[in-house]
Amino acid sequence: MSSQKTEYGVMVGVDGSPASDAAVWWGAREAMMRNIPLSLVHVANPGASTWAQAPLLDEFAKWQESEGRGMLANASKIAHDAATGAENPIAINTELLFSATVPTLVELSHKADLVVVGTDGRGALTRGLLGSVSSELLRQAHCPVAVVRDEEPRTQDRAQAPVLVGIDHSPSSELALKIGFDEASRRHVGLVALHAWSDRELVELPGIDWPAVKAEEERLLSEALAGWQERYPDVTVTKRLLCDRPAHALVDTSGAAQLVVVGSHGRNMVSRMMLGSVSHAVVQSVHRPVIVARP
Repeated sequence: MSSQKTEYGVMVGVDGSPASDAAVWWGAREAMMRNIPLSLVHVANPGASTWAQAPLLDEFAKWQESEGRGMLANASKIAHDAATGAENPIAINTELLFSATVPTLVELSHKADLVVVGTDGRGALTRGLLGSVSSELLRQAHCPVAVVRDEEPRTQDRAQAPVLVGIDHSPSSELALKIGFDEASRRHVGLVALHAWSDRELVELPGIDWPAVKAEEERLLSEALAGWQERYPDVTVTKRLLCDRPAHALVDTSGAAQLVVVGSHGRNMVSRMMLGSVSHAVVQSVHRPVIVARP
């Protein structure tokens, strides 16, 4: 991971929802492992109000500020609890901003190593990180984006589980491998490198020498991993080559992992793995934190 963009370090979008609280906890642990700052950011959208009278608008703004500061105070407590016992205490910063949610978080991502959001947000006027916001960050952020579900446990019960990485030999997949090895090394766990080398619907196509295709995909997978295994000799790698739909293969395998890493784009070919639709399907379906590798 880059060591240059540490002004915000691990940046968590806060909105007070259960998913946001889970994202704060996970983000604090991530910042602790990386020994970089944790930034808790709440963006209150002034345009959320539909009031026509100026006095009511003023009262609404005060309410927004009070709500936002309350959310950040609660998030800060969660983060401090998550970081308890850290060898090197991390800096925990909070920031309350009044602007459009998505453009603001996208702009701040320029200065972050990782953006962390929950899968869902709160409804009505107080919502901050709805699924649409998470989706936009996955498409627009200038750094990797981690998506955390609200059922993510605040325990270490999966501490020995491996990191699962989806591979398709694209540039985005290469970045996913970099992140995956880095995360596995920090967690002192193994890495499962999964490559789904065909769509199930294509298996019956006539004239395709599937054994030859599989052999080539095995060669490419080994080739893709070779350099990273040399850089991270402490990480034990398990290769999984599956004849399956990419998203289905990742979701099905994710149950045994503690973290899933995928690319944001992939090859639009028979052996594709990380098309945008696949990464979004994984984020929506996997019940584990997912990091989507963005440049």
